[in-house]
Amino acid sequence: MSEMQVESIRQVRDHIADVVDRADREDSPTVITRRGREVAAVVPIDLLRRYQQLEEQEIMRMVRERMNNPEPGIPMEEVMAEILDGPE
Repeated sequence: MSEMQVESIRQVRDHIADVVDRADREDSPTVITRRGREVAAVVPIDLLRRYQQLEEQEIMRMVRERMNNPEPGIPMEEVMAEILDGPE
């Protein structure tokens, strides 16, 4: 994967097709900033899909871990809240 680009929203607006082409052709994400703060990214679709797959695997690992826990009484709402909050 190529080095990540950082551009302002104004810069991206002026050449969005180039940003998308770079993501597709070079497998290179572009971080978009607004007033100097990172707010979004244009990423190659394969990278997004890999991330989603890893996230799903981690959720399933945590669910299995909780289901194998012999301690009774952990409400599913708490388990899901912990999963959605992510690692501390």
